[in-house]
Amino acid sequence: MKNSLSILTVPAFDDNYLWIIHNGQHAAVVDPGDAKPILQALQEHGLTLSAILLTHHHADHIGGVASLLEHYQVPVFGPSKDKIALVTQKLQQDEILTVPQLDLELRVLDVPGHTLGHIAYYAPLQHWLFCGDTLFAGGCGRLFEGSPAQMLTSLDQLAGLPDDTAVYCAHEYTMSNLRFAKEVEPGNQALLARIQKEKTKRDLGIPTVPSNIALEKQTNPFLRCRESSIIARLLESGKISAGGDDISHFAALREWKNHF
Repeated sequence: MKNSLSILTVPAFDDNYLWIIHNGQHAAVVDPGDAKPILQALQEHGLTLSAILLTHHHADHIGGVASLLEHYQVPVFGPSKDKIALVTQKLQQDEILTVPQLDLELRVLDVPGHTLGHIAYYAPLQHWLFCGDTLFAGGCGRLFEGSPAQMLTSLDQLAGLPDDTAVYCAHEYTMSNLRFAKEVEPGNQALLARIQKEKTKRDLGIPTVPSNIALEKQTNPFLRCRESSIIARLLESGKISAGGDDISHFAALREWKNHF
């Protein structure tokens, strides 16, 4: 069917996922860090590119844009606060984007932390979230530019989306993230079950992405930094002192993961 929307998973580099949203004829690509696999996928599926959607300025997310524009003259949507030269339409919180040639509306979410201008795209009707490097399956992005307070606010915003929202993040970091999650919350039964399920997928070469918001709230320590079990573990391991707030707990968790 030409009018129903589907998502293609396009692996790139060592562990990136590039996403193609299409209706069987026209397509939009999210974070094309490499043009070659995108061009190949478009050709294989008989698709014509109609838009490029960017979440932030890192090279593994925008590196293929110039090459794609040599083949397709299409609009490039991206964050207003991340300076990306090839962006033709700058977006910010709560703007509604109608993707050209696709029956798809996306709501823009400002999610600073990984970078200061990072945005995410949420499809309210389909319950799809394209969140770049802000929220990962079982984890979150490193704080290259933003503060712990910014990232926690960003993650809280994403955690507030409907539980059945599919989380299309940009990397296959899941097993590494879940190993850390188990270190932080070893008694979490939902987490232990998830580790087994995701390991089976990886053993078969199947992506662990997308996950969903409900699963992340049950198993992702960065969405669970207010849980008493995690705070107790941070205290026990000497990562925090008594009397801290949510932001200090989150910051300690992120720092622990950086060196895990």
